[in-house]
Amino acid sequence: MPTTSPYTGYTRADWERAADRLLLAVRPYASPRHGRIDLPGPRPSWSGPLSDGLEGYARTWLLAALRTAGAHGEDPHGFLGRYAEGLAAGTSDPAGSPDAWPRIADVPQAIVESASIALGLRLTRPWLWDTLDDATRQRAVDWLLPALDAPPVNNNWWFFGLTVGGFLQDAGIETDRARKTIDRALEHVEDWYLGDGWYSDGPNRSFDHYNAWAMHFYPVLHAHLGGDRDLLDRYGPRLHRQLDDYTRMFGADGAPMPFGRSLIYRFAAAAAPWLGAMTGHTPLTPGATRRLASGALRHFLDRGATDRDGLLTLGWHRPYAPMLQTYSGPASPYWASKGFLGLLMPPDHPVWTATEEPLPAETADAVTVLGPTGMLLQSTAADGLVRLHNHGSNHVGDEEDPGYARFAYSTRTGPTHGDAERDNHFALLPEGKPTARLTADPLGPAASAHTPLPGVRVVSAVLAHGRAEVRAHLVTGAPDGTPVRQTGWATGDDGTLTAQLHPVHGYAGGVRELPGGDTMFGETSRLLAVEGTTAGPRSLFVALASLTGEADPAPVGTLAGIRVQSPHEIRVTWQDGSTAVLRLPAE
Repeated sequence: MPTTSPYTGYTRADWERAADRLLLAVRPYASPRHGRIDLPGPRPSWSGPLSDGLEGYARTWLLAALRTAGAHGEDPHGFLGRYAEGLAAGTSDPAGSPDAWPRIADVPQAIVESASIALGLRLTRPWLWDTLDDATRQRAVDWLLPALDAPPVNNNWWFFGLTVGGFLQDAGIETDRARKTIDRALEHVEDWYLGDGWYSDGPNRSFDHYNAWAMHFYPVLHAHLGGDRDLLDRYGPRLHRQLDDYTRMFGADGAPMPFGRSLIYRFAAAAAPWLGAMTGHTPLTPGATRRLASGALRHFLDRGATDRDGLLTLGWHRPYAPMLQTYSGPASPYWASKGFLGLLMPPDHPVWTATEEPLPAETADAVTVLGPTGMLLQSTAADGLVRLHNHGSNHVGDEEDPGYARFAYSTRTGPTHGDAERDNHFALLPEGKPTARLTADPLGPAASAHTPLPGVRVVSAVLAHGRAEVRAHLVTGAPDGTPVRQTGWATGDDGTLTAQLHPVHGYAGGVRELPGGDTMFGETSRLLAVEGTTAGPRSLFVALASLTGEADPAPVGTLAGIRVQSPHEIRVTWQDGSTAVLRLPAE
């Protein structure tokens, strides 16, 4: 193992080889003139196969651009020539031909892909764009220009026009229009910045990986590539603050937190840490940055993220259909290309030469409030495990989404899906059917409320220390005798994790084990549950929970002494003698 990479064993050469393998693996699926890459998959995206083929080109092109730009144009595998031919064919061949791209006006998803195409052209401009003939360049510009209009989706999509505008501005094309698009996007998204490094991905409370790989990625990279010091001074400190929190969301095994949507992008989670190192806006040392990024890449490559043909699959460690969104198609996982941003830094940059250093999750136990999000991180150094308690981030939609609706997530467990028993859930059970948690209304750090039934309100809060979690729920408005259930972590059968659950207040009877079903980590899981019934106008339910990778852990009931003072105040004495108070806010 290289002496500078004691944690992951990965060097820059490993990153270059990984990029080459991913790019060479998609070659057999290119159209005759390389305008589209039509990858095999279980189903097309909701935009259809034509859009999916464009996506295959655009997202792998971004990887090829990062690879060749990082090598200052050296291109032994001939990536630039193939993608240049594809650009010419995609923008010139008549509709219906195997290489033709859909027009942005006809297929909105093409706006997303235009950003990857434009960013790749910006990065490789001396070696590709500047070598094209005028007619090819004009056709490419004509195809890109509609992306400068206001997007049809009011979230991170605003940054796609900004990215296209950044390329056009650099190339001296339609510069006034490009500048207006950039300014409009930055102004529009400003209202979504809530402070402490956190954006909402739209006019909602959607906090997830898009903060790092979109909301910070595009404006900071645009400012850096354009040498815009004013913009970098504005957005760089926000990235720095985001990375204070975000880098704590990676487990010692390299896994990012499997929370939110678009998780098939996997090691795109490394993009923002690389960007922080590139711009100097990061709390991490160069060695810690590479340890985080290399750990994430190796985590997935070592656990089956690619199939036997070397293609990225639609899943986490393996293909896993329940976690997919309808917009995802066979080539969608290649947004992971963003994770190779570090290749833009030269081989002698400290991020490549410094010795790897441990992640925050490996150095000390920590409980971290994530700014204005309502979320709480809990990590333990003994097992390198990170847990996320969600009391403020929501899915945008009318149905419950397992990627957002659970009260807790971890770097080594995944939410159950479909008809399986929900993990880390508190539900009322009218007629035996568990209620859903559609929206978490934040009530402060690690406290929230939701409405499971008309006229019924549940106020929830969590307190964490070491591996222990105190979970409390105050139910108001439910008829007397309504059954309730608290579930714990969904763990697999390999014995590497121990989940515990202990009733403290309001629950009756013992702890039950329930089948949890399929998760992104395995085909079977099990979870623990405690149950009780409501009584009176307000019913308080308190339990202790734990998830640990330690061998033979002590019972979770020994980790804390709990005294309920009132329905809104719970006093806790932890095993080490320290004390805390958990307050359930009154709405």
